[in-house]
Amino acid sequence: MLLLLADYLQQFYKGFGVFQYLTLRGILGVLTALALSLCLGPWMIRTLQFRQIGQSVRNDGPQSHLSKKGTPTMGGVLILFAVLTSTLLWAEWTNPFVWVVLFVTLGCGAIGFVDDYKKAVLKNPKGISARAKLVGQISVATCAAVWLYWLPGFDASISLPLLKNFHPMIGWLYIPIAVVFIVGFSNAVNLTDGLDGLAIGPTMISAGVIGLFSYVVGNSVI
Repeated sequence: MLLLLADYLQQFYKGFGVFQYLTLRGILGVLTALALSLCLGPWMIRTLQFRQIGQSVRNDGPQSHLSKKGTPTMGGVLILFAVLTSTLLWAEWTNPFVWVVLFVTLGCGAIGFVDDYKKAVLKNPKGISARAKLVGQISVATCAAVWLYWLPGFDASISLPLLKNFHPMIGWLYIPIAVVFIVGFSNAVNLTDGLDGLAIGPTMISAGVIGLFSYVVGNSVI
């Protein structure tokens, strides 16, 4: 959004052209998300504690897990809000890949929200069923894969590790492969997270690497 505003203001002052640089917008996007998290995080934790919205633990699990009952949960809402806000403010709206990524992020986030809502608010420790969760994830992933495949000029070739000049064109097989990857990564994060939010460390590392790759791919000079 701010990029479009800067484009308009550039006709009055050339200095607004600095917002065209990917590096600057990337840094500002990270700082915006960080600022939102730092400002809203403490308030959100206090609100969850005041309303007694916390982790609900199943009785058929290990006894050591029972001590986790009541731990503030639904922190993903804050993460999604920070990511969505910073992306809409600083990303290039004309890039269709931005909307595909936001669709997958918000789609999987909505599934997680419903699951946490049933656990934390409705006090149902089982949340949504595994079948319902898997159907939702596959639906989101399939929509995103088909969307990508039919984008104008999209290249359905893949790159393989250690094979620098081998990029096979897999055609429509790209769709089921993309679905497997999206659903697989989503569940891998869920399994890593557990009761203690253990996924945040690996997520920060992988997000940093993926962010670096995205920057390199999107930089015209590099």
